[in-house]
Amino acid sequence: MIILGIDPGYATLGYGIIESIGNSQSLIKYGTIVTPKDARFPTRLKILADEINIIVDQYKPDAIAVEELFFQSNQKTAILVAEARGVILLVAENSAAQIFEYTPLQVKQVLTGYGHAEKIQIQQMVTVFLKIPTVPKPDDAADALAIALTHARSNSIFGNFKIK
Repeated sequence: MIILGIDPGYATLGYGIIESIGNSQSLIKYGTIVTPKDARFPTRLKILADEINIIVDQYKPDAIAVEELFFQSNQKTAILVAEARGVILLVAENSAAQIFEYTPLQVKQVLTGYGHAEKIQIQQMVTVFLKIPTVPKPDDAADALAIALTHARSNSIFGNFKIK
């Protein structure tokens, strides 16, 4: 199964693509989509949609796992990221992939067994599960891989949170 994990953002969106066979996962690709700061917001959303479409067309994921939003403050940023997340979900819905959503708590629980794990612990588990020597950079890409891994490994803990 090919899984595309996405860490939503409108300035920087992280993505990670893994293959999961049984209890084993391997890295295919990871990266970020960065939109120009001086571009109009609708233009930034279009860039995200276009780039995610390219990734989906090229890798044809069976599942797309997207992190649910969690914000404690800054409502303006939360709204903009939510709008970007809407674009992500629209692109995913138009693909042949199934869509799944995971909260940050679920990602931490699945990857470390502890729902309040630190970011560095999550990043270390990404390297362990994917058998790679270093933590992927930037953090947005590492987060996206963590989301993809959460989907691959979640059946035994939560069952899948399918929305499509």
